[in-house]
Amino acid sequence: MQTPRGIQELTVKIFGDGAGHDDILEMADKPFIKGFTTNPTLMRQAGISDYSVFAREILEKIQEKPISFEVFSDEFLEMERQARIIHGWGANVYVKIPVTNTRGESAAPLIRKLSSEGMQLNVTAILTVEQVQTVAEALNPEVAAIVSVFAGRIADTGRDPMPIMREAKATLQNLPHTELLWASCRETFNIYQADEVGADIITVPYSILHKLDAIGTDLTEYSLESVKTFYEAGRASGFTL
Repeated sequence: MQTPRGIQELTVKIFGDGAGHDDILEMADKPFIKGFTTNPTLMRQAGISDYSVFAREILEKIQEKPISFEVFSDEFLEMERQARIIHGWGANVYVKIPVTNTRGESAAPLIRKLSSEGMQLNVTAILTVEQVQTVAEALNPEVAAIVSVFAGRIADTGRDPMPIMREAKATLQNLPHTELLWASCRETFNIYQADEVGADIITVPYSILHKLDAIGTDLTEYSLESVKTFYEAGRASGFTL
């Protein structure tokens, strides 16, 4: 069985995805981590109570690598106000805008307006090629942008995300400054899938980033390691039959 290529040999860029302050700073110095994304859900789970303070603390330490911060309103006028604040936090900041609001209304007009003004956007929560097409038509081809397709959530529905990601990549081919992002990574193998379809970026949660050391491990040795783990767990349990 062929040994997989090392992470450093892949073309796809790995972004850390999370909101843990220490996790982000730990990964910031790793050369294979090319950027970061976060969102209000992850921040809440991490116990963050002040969005601006958290963002500015992170940006004091991370000034070269791109990092995405998301708006959290459901109304487009308020999204725009929040986007302008977030945009002002730093030159390496991308503003995450959901592809629609909770009523299913397209964010394309807002995307078009902000992108035309030169704002770097990360359009998120995309699951269909039609949504990619709508976003592509709204983006300014001269301005950097990220299009985040939730490949992991597509797979959760029993669908193969690979054809959708390939079509998404083709849809963005005339936008030289727009990058396709494979979002909702579920396992290390997704990094290789993202590389295969030509995705520019994959966001990887820290729970999976810590598994990267296992890449290339001999499977027989890995099997023995698993058996030992199960044995030690059984012994520690004190079970009797």
